[in-house]
Formats: sequence, structure tokens, C-alpha cells
Amino acid sequence: MQHYDYLIVGAGLFGSVFAYKAKEQGKKCLVIDRRQHLGGNLYCEDVEGIHVHKYGAHIFHTSNKKVWDFVNSIVEFNRYTNSPVANYKGKLYNLPFNMNTFYQMWGVTTPAEAQAKIDEQKAEAIARMKADGVTEPRNLEEQAQMLIGKDIYEKLIKGYTEKQWGRKCTDLPAFIIKRLPVRMVFDNNYFNDKYQGIPIGGYNVLIERLLEDVDVRLDCDFFANREELESLADKVVFTGAIDEYYGYRFGKLEYRTVRFETEILDMPNYQGNAVVNYTEREVPYTRVIEHKHFEMFGEDVYQSPKTVISKEYSSEWTEGSEPYYPVNDERNNALYQKYKELADKETNVIFGGRLAEYKYYDMHHIVEKALRLFES
Repeated sequence: MQHYDYLIVGAGLFGSVFAYKAKEQGKKCLVIDRRQHLGGNLYCEDVEGIHVHKYGAHIFHTSNKKVWDFVNSIVEFNRYTNSPVANYKGKLYNLPFNMNTFYQMWGVTTPAEAQAKIDEQKAEAIARMKADGVTEPRNLEEQAQMLIGKDIYEKLIKGYTEKQWGRKCTDLPAFIIKRLPVRMVFDNNYFNDKYQGIPIGGYNVLIERLLEDVDVRLDCDFFANREELESLADKVVFTGAIDEYYGYRFGKLEYRTVRFETEILDMPNYQGNAVVNYTEREVPYTRVIEHKHFEMFGEDVYQSPKTVISKEYSSEWTEGSEPYYPVNDERNNALYQKYKELADKETNVIFGGRLAEYKYYDMHHIVEKALRLFES
């Protein structure tokens, strides 16, 4: 039976980059995944010639040239720029909060007018808190209004956030919104990073090339055959849930999950944008993704006569559903710390990624962390 240097549990981005770099160093890796496809949550399905982000929209962005050069050495990325739109009761607003948003909200046309309006509403929020005898925001609602004022909070933050977290903003801790991007320029680019885009041909191309000439076993559950699988390699790279790795001995960590309703529509262009957020509480989904806009631009959109949209519904994680967002409140962070103390004592196990580290990571952070492990 073949012996490996590394058993990599999870064929997502962290595991795939690790396998690629290990292979470069002449190491033998076996990558396993309990799913029937590569790529973890990056996996795309080909529907009507459109790459559908099966587990939610993924937009690569970074200011780290080393990371950008690395991923582009695997597959060239396109020029997609994330410019989401918010729909509140049928009215559209640009995101992130910028001069376009302030014009749409208040009719102001200069940065000075916009700043004056924001300052006026922030002062009202602070005055309300003082009337209650407090100077520090007690919850997300007060924090958001201190940062941006009442109008933008009520129309563009409140409903969306309550749907995302399944709790009222007054019941959510203030630290969730420590700061809000406020730009006094007409710029709808959501990210401040220097580089962003989508792999040409979709994320499957990126993962398949990273795992070229690497042994892979899909539909393979680590926990069902743990002893046998661990015996195949000198070290384990674990990218799954850390509490599951330790048999939930201290209890289960909590997550938020997302459910998707995906439809094929008999039209070439449904909403004219990849991402439209629905910010009112009464609309049950948080946003609608139109997948073709990640890779088709301008007139190319009309080369494909159909389109695919996904409505996203946020909910509490339950057994059997996909864990997406760690609930990094005090209780869960304290619980994770207990598991991390066990992990830190391991000599032959590397824990990496969102589930193994109980932390929300953007993709560039994952790539950066994996690459750093191979720096001499």
C-alpha cells in the first residue's frame, strides 16, 4: 500500500494549495474529501454554459501581489469587479456606501453635503444614547447609527443584518460592526484591494490544476475510516471542523448556514448585476446572485439566451446542513480556545482553514496561510 508524506483532509482551497506546494517539494500527498467533487465551497456547476457557484458567490480579491501572482500562475483571472446593489422596497442603492448611495438616499451631490448629513444623523444617535445615560453603544443598532446615522441604517443595514444573523440588531453585539466603509467618492467597487477577479473558466479550473498529479479520493469520509487513513501518511493536514476532529468532547461550535434556491430563467439578463442585496426584513432572502455576470461582460451577456439566479436564505446551522459562518461570540470563542489548546499540542497534524480554525477567512487569506507554511 502506498505511503504518503501528507494525508490532506478536505479538497478545498487550503488543502489544494498545500498539496500543490508540497508536490513542488517532492512530497507525496493523498487528498480526501467526503463530497463527490473537488474544490469544497468553491465548486461550480456548469448549468446552461454558466458556472454556477453552488455554495455561494466567491470573489477573489487581495492586495498581496505574491498571492495574486501565485493564483494567476495557476490560471489567469478575469477583470470582474464586485459592485453590489441594494434593493430596499424597490428602490436601488449602490454599495458600499459612497457618493452614489448618498445621492440616491438624500439627493446630495457633493462630499461636503453628504458629510454634513451623516454628521447630523450621527449626532442624533449619540444624543439618544446620552438621554438613556450611556456613552458606549450597547448593541449593533446603536453602533451602526453612531457610524452612519439613521436613514442608511434603517434602509440598508437593519433588515439585511437581522436576516443574516437571525436576531434583532438590538440583540446583536456592537463589535459585529466596528466600522463601516464610507467613501466620499463616486466609486462602487466594493473592495479596497488592488487585485480582484474570477478564474477564467471558473474555480474548478483553479482547483483541478492545483491538484494535477496528486492522488485524490472523493466520497471518502475521514471519520468513517480514520485509523486506516491516518496510517497511510506521516502527517495529517486537517481542514474540517475542529470540534468534530476531537469528537465534540467540549461541545459543538455554532455556525450560521445558507440555503440556496437556484433557478434557470428563460432570459439572457435578469438583474444586470452579479449581486443584489435585498435589505428589507420582509423579503425572506438576503440577496440574489446572477452567476453569469461573474464571467460575462457587456454584450457577451446576451450570447447566452438563459441565465441562472440563486436566492440566498440565511439560517441557524443544524446537523446535516453546511457550516458557513462561525458565530464568533464570547461563548463560541471560549469553546474554540479549548479545542485550539489540544490542536497546539499536536506534532503530526496541521489545522488550516475556516472550519479548522473557527474563523471566517477570505480566499486570499487561505492562500496566504498555505503558502506561508512553505516559506523557509
